[in-house]
Amino acid sequence: MARHYSTKSFFRHMPNALLARYFHERNLFHKFDFAAMKEGNPSALFEAWLSLPNEQRNAMDSEFREIFDMSCDKGFTAILHEADFQFNDKAALSDFVEKLSALTNHYERAMITFLEHRNCWKVATLFYHADTLPYWRKRKNLPQKQAAVDETSIKHLETLLSEYFHYTEGRGNNCVVETYRRGELDYYFAYPEDYSRQSIEWVDGQFDCRPHNPAFEVIYVYSQKEGSIDLNFRGNYKAIEPLQGMFAQAILKLDELPPNPIDTRVYDLDPLLQKSFDFTYTPASGIESVVIRKLRLSSRVHKGDRITLEADAENDPDAVLLLLDRIKASLPMHLYHVTQVDLSASVKIDAEKPAKKVSFRITYPNSCTLKYDEVDLKLRNMLEASGVEPKELESAAA
Repeated sequence: MARHYSTKSFFRHMPNALLARYFHERNLFHKFDFAAMKEGNPSALFEAWLSLPNEQRNAMDSEFREIFDMSCDKGFTAILHEADFQFNDKAALSDFVEKLSALTNHYERAMITFLEHRNCWKVATLFYHADTLPYWRKRKNLPQKQAAVDETSIKHLETLLSEYFHYTEGRGNNCVVETYRRGELDYYFAYPEDYSRQSIEWVDGQFDCRPHNPAFEVIYVYSQKEGSIDLNFRGNYKAIEPLQGMFAQAILKLDELPPNPIDTRVYDLDPLLQKSFDFTYTPASGIESVVIRKLRLSSRVHKGDRITLEADAENDPDAVLLLLDRIKASLPMHLYHVTQVDLSASVKIDAEKPAKKVSFRITYPNSCTLKYDEVDLKLRNMLEASGVEPKELESAAA
């Protein structure tokens, strides 16, 4: 379920003592009695907040939104990953992890990190952002070379990206690339200049249009161990291979991008039509149940002919299959196969909280909306154990 931010709700979830620390460090609300304010009832603080000048509130609200975003499982994981890089002393790292883990909730963990460990904060927010992005494009078959992180190589990548977008799309006059290490992976966050825009906004109480030059994102994640690049770019699909080639040239020092082997993996979705089909998972995974919410059947004979079945699987896990049974009498099933399925999984993440609902879609031949964070990897393992998730073809034995 999507999380929605509001300042008052943020105050409600954050312990009063941490709110006091935040504001006192900014020389605000020293006379406000945070200790007397009832936890979870920030009405008085919110009134005081509204009395601040807009410019001052806007700057802090931006930080609150960032802390709010990081107040979740993915945010905490990103903090721990960056802390593992930042702390050279294993004992200090262990103390840091134990300190955060002992706190009551992720709101406290995020705020403590923001207040006390700013060296971890910025990069952790970038990792979190990358973890939430869909539609990554993987390129394999690359040599397992160490990624270059020197200033000259970074400048080279910036220049290649800037020139490409300038001459093909008329944007990208400037570009900045930042690189960070996360475990065995190298992250490259590129920010080319986008088209100039006018946004309708309030400035000092005046409603007006204001021009500005935003940036757009190109994110690379390189695995030396796998010899692969994961690319996230929300733009023209034709740009994918050139963008991969620029990384290979500037960072891996390759003369050209190696051929991309055809992905022959295929999801086998037809077994899901059988009532006897069971999803396979272990109690240790935290997965409590998996149900089919929607099926799409495509004709094997007439291209483009499709039938979509959707039912309330929350009240009856077999609702979609029961609906299918009712139409089988008039539908020649041998002329159709499953090309898309929407699933809903119930996953226990925190022993003290209700299970989380995770919805995802699989589309034939090899597309899946699951990401590669901790929870989604468990669901991918579940699909593999169930015979649905495609496996990599093993190379022939020598």
